[in-house]
Amino acid sequence: MTDNFELTPHVAPADATGVDIVTFGCRLNAYESEVIRARAAEDGLSNAIVFNTCAVTGEAVRQARQAIRKARRENPAAKLIVTGCAAQIDPAAFAAMAEVDLVLGNAEKSQAGAYADRVPEGKVRVNDIMSVRETAGHLIDGLKDRARAYVEVQNGCDHRCTFCIIPYGRGNSRSAPAGEVVEQARKLAAQGYQEVVLTGVDVTSWGADLPGQPTLGQLVARILKLVPDLPRLRLSSIDAAEIDPDLMRVLAEDRRLMPYLHLSLQAGDDMILKRMKRRHSRADALKLVAGVRAVRPDVAFGADLIAGFPTETDEMFENTLALVEAAELSFLHVFPFSPRPGTPAARMPQLQRPVIKARAARLRAAGEAALVRHLDRQVGRTLMGLVEREGVARAEDFTEIAFTGAAAIGGVAPMRVTGHDGTRAIAAVL
Repeated sequence: MTDNFELTPHVAPADATGVDIVTFGCRLNAYESEVIRARAAEDGLSNAIVFNTCAVTGEAVRQARQAIRKARRENPAAKLIVTGCAAQIDPAAFAAMAEVDLVLGNAEKSQAGAYADRVPEGKVRVNDIMSVRETAGHLIDGLKDRARAYVEVQNGCDHRCTFCIIPYGRGNSRSAPAGEVVEQARKLAAQGYQEVVLTGVDVTSWGADLPGQPTLGQLVARILKLVPDLPRLRLSSIDAAEIDPDLMRVLAEDRRLMPYLHLSLQAGDDMILKRMKRRHSRADALKLVAGVRAVRPDVAFGADLIAGFPTETDEMFENTLALVEAAELSFLHVFPFSPRPGTPAARMPQLQRPVIKARAARLRAAGEAALVRHLDRQVGRTLMGLVEREGVARAEDFTEIAFTGAAAIGGVAPMRVTGHDGTRAIAAVL
């Protein structure tokens, strides 16, 4: 799964031309929505709503369809365009919606001319995503919020986890050249951004398709060496099976690489991991977190976990539940299993929905308890908080901080933690 998935759609305000962008799913989609906005402006699009969809769960697809119908009721004269992973995987379903005017594939959505009026080409413009070989032709205009900026270093995925539909929406893995990534990081640092986040679908596979097969760790080291003015570099979600020695070394040696890793674990039971076609075992995951902590004691870990995977017994689920504490995870993204048509997992013996929901609730409760334990450890410490908005900052280890005192948005300030509210640290600017 891609990094930092969020089910709630983000609606960007309309620009001067009256174009709204509604973004579903991961941070990479949010990044690409900014590219869509630029392309739409170049193409002269006006009075339109673009839906950048997600396909990671059935619920995400349902929400997109619901939002499209609502948008048509509220904006009868607007042009409605659907793109993103759900549109790439099942363009016919969206084209069949009377509300939809145009369906664009994931490759097409960032191409020049995609949003120009070209009626003869028809309602659907979706090509074979597996034929796409390049990425990052739009690197320089990446997603920026007021506090940090994101750089898409990689897209697509070569792995075929049995539950995941995303490779069919994103295509095979392809990497942005290191020089282009470094150049964008340099430009963002020059613009005053204190933190840059490297993002993608399968970030740890970066470099496998480039000459010489460089590693993600080598890319990170190169950025930190060649962009000395960048205070903070962060990684998005990573695969526990692919952390390379170079990355471990940079974690140990350079404090500007933030001590937070969000792991795509998915389960804590070896049989379920095997049926998911994951490339790590429970022991591998525990060895990884122990190894990182040995070289970077201040590190915190988050993880994606799926509840109720097909064939999961009570004992198998308990193994996943126990992993939260065994690995000392601090931040969880919990996904109730959702069968995606066309995936092997959808053909496996399914659990009853009430069982899946109950297990997801237990995992979320374990995540809440893990977060409280993490916040307990922060009390009395001084954290360096990157100010995201007024009164809210993010520590190096991803801890959210509610603070009092004066600190500029986008700046980094020392903050003394006096307590927490169960979800955020409470601190005062020093």
